[in-house]
Amino acid sequence: MSTNREIHLASRPQGWPTADNFRLVSTEVPTPGPGQLVVRNQFISVDPYMRGRMNDATSYVPPFALDAPLDGGAIGEVVAGEANGITVGDTVLHGLGWREYALLDARAARPVDPTVAPVSAYLGVLGMTGLTAYAGLLEVAAMKPGDTVFVSGAAGAVGSMVGQIAKLRGAGRVVGSAGSKAKVQRLAALGFDAAFDYHDGPVRDALKAAAPDGVDVYFDNVGGEHLEAAIAAMNLHGRAAICGMIAQYNADQPPAAPRNLALVIGKRLTLRGFLVGDHGNLRGQFVTEVAGWLREGKLSYDETVVDGIENAPAAFLGLMRGENLGKMLVRV
Repeated sequence: MSTNREIHLASRPQGWPTADNFRLVSTEVPTPGPGQLVVRNQFISVDPYMRGRMNDATSYVPPFALDAPLDGGAIGEVVAGEANGITVGDTVLHGLGWREYALLDARAARPVDPTVAPVSAYLGVLGMTGLTAYAGLLEVAAMKPGDTVFVSGAAGAVGSMVGQIAKLRGAGRVVGSAGSKAKVQRLAALGFDAAFDYHDGPVRDALKAAAPDGVDVYFDNVGGEHLEAAIAAMNLHGRAAICGMIAQYNADQPPAAPRNLALVIGKRLTLRGFLVGDHGNLRGQFVTEVAGWLREGKLSYDETVVDGIENAPAAFLGLMRGENLGKMLVRV
């Protein structure tokens, strides 16, 4: 093929993103130079952190440029180029999603074995999503056997992994929140001891009922009311891994801090933010353990797949509205 389609950021969202913030652009399929590869993307990942990169603001990663393709996790087949032991036909993981064909330095591509798992799994359960759950729960929050664990946004790609890993690693009780009754039912099927729909009433009340003896570990994907409820429920020396705060990503005004933040002092709580990129040292251990659980049928994962690069913006908007179960992916 000679035509490559990619999604550009047409304008910066004000509050909630809309379809008008994106543009589908046709370009030529690139030609590789020395040390470069052309990859035909098969799946691309859309993730909540991408909303922050749409703002023109200083953060831990640069903002997306206007009138240029967005980027993010992707996996595909090498169709041109050869370098670093990677050849045409290999399947590689890389960071240039939101386009049909990607031109990248071979050093930026990580070969994967497509016979171990479906290739989409390398963007989810065996990729950044899974490692985020694994590192956040076990290293950042230092979960111990017997702990009571609370996970917000538990039916999402990261949250659903956190809950299952907690059970597999010996948590005493695992509680999750989700945004619909169907998602709550799915959490029960995944082995959560209790789950609730946060639309049904105050999160604080629901969490107290689900974890009457308190919470030792909180994995935060939501922030806001959930974080306040978790602080209220946490036991002495509780630990919180702060992974995301999707409740405020589209807010026009910054939220008030949790009103009970002073409890952190008396309870001697640890609230620690983290980025998955800081925990690459765990990748080998993570892949070995999680792949073993998958082979043994001890761990399950969900994917919500949207077809067509032209529908990537709709997939992202659906993700922000909570329409996904598990990992949101675009099949290119």
